Amino acid sequence: MAKNENKNQVILYGRHAVISALKNPNRKKIKLLCTKEVAHELKQYSPQIVERKEIDKLLPPDSVHQGFALICTPLPPVDLEYIISQSENTDNCHILILDQVTDPQNIGAIIRSAVAFNTLALIVQDKNSPQETGSMAKSSAGLIEYLPIVRVTNLSRTIERLKEAGFWTIGMDGYAQTTVAELKKGGKNAIIMGSEGKGMRRLVEENCDITVRLPMNEKAESLNVSTAAAIMLYEINKR
Repeated sequence: MAKNENKNQVILYGRHAVISALKNPNRKKIKLLCTKEVAHELKQYSPQIVERKEIDKLLPPDSVHQGFALICTPLPPVDLEYIISQSENTDNCHILILDQVTDPQNIGAIIRSAVAFNTLALIVQDKNSPQETGSMAKSSAGLIEYLPIVRVTNLSRTIERLKEAGFWTIGMDGYAQTTVAELKKGGKNAIIMGSEGKGMRRLVEENCDITVRLPMNEKAESLNVSTAAAIMLYEINKR
C-alpha cells in the first residue's frame, strides 16, 4: 500500500494505470502529479508538475511510477445482482471468483487476463481479499478500470446464488480427474480459483458443480495463480 493510502483514497502510479483512471468517469480524482518529462501526455488534465522524489515519497520503495501518480478514490463497489442482471442478456458469459487470493500484484495480473478474455466480473470475499491498491492497478496495466469487481461476505452463498441464476460453477483443483480441455465450452460459467498454497476452502469446493485441472507435466506441481487464471480464462473464452 502506498504511504498515504487509506480506505477512502488510493494512490495510482505508472503510465497505464494513471491514464486509464483519468479516462474513467467513475473515479473521483483528487490530485494528479507528474514529472516535467511526461507532462505533455497529461496536458489536458492540468497536472501538478513535481520532482521525481516528490512522487517517490508517496509510494512504497522501488515503485516504478514512470513519473505518473494520481491520488483518487477507490472504484465504487458493484452489486452481485447487477452482474446477474447483465448476464441475462446473453447465453454465453463467464465470471471469475477468487477464494483467498491475497497478493495485490497477482490480483492485478488476473484482472488484466480477465479483461483480455471477456470476463463479465471478478468476485472476491471482502474479508479475505485486499482492497484496491496502486500496485494492483499497475499490475493490471490500468485494466482494473474496465472490470466490475464484486465484494461479497460469503462465497458459498454467492456460488449458490449464481447457480440459481443459471451459472455452471467450475472449481480449479490440481487433483481433479477432469482437465480443462475436456470441458464443454459455452453457456454461463463461474470459475472458482483458490490460493496457491491452500487452494479452495472445503465448503467452497463442495459447492462447485465440477472441479477441473490444467494438464501439466508432473514435475511442475503448480503454477502461479495469475498464470493458471490466464490459461483457464483463455480456454473458457473459446466458445
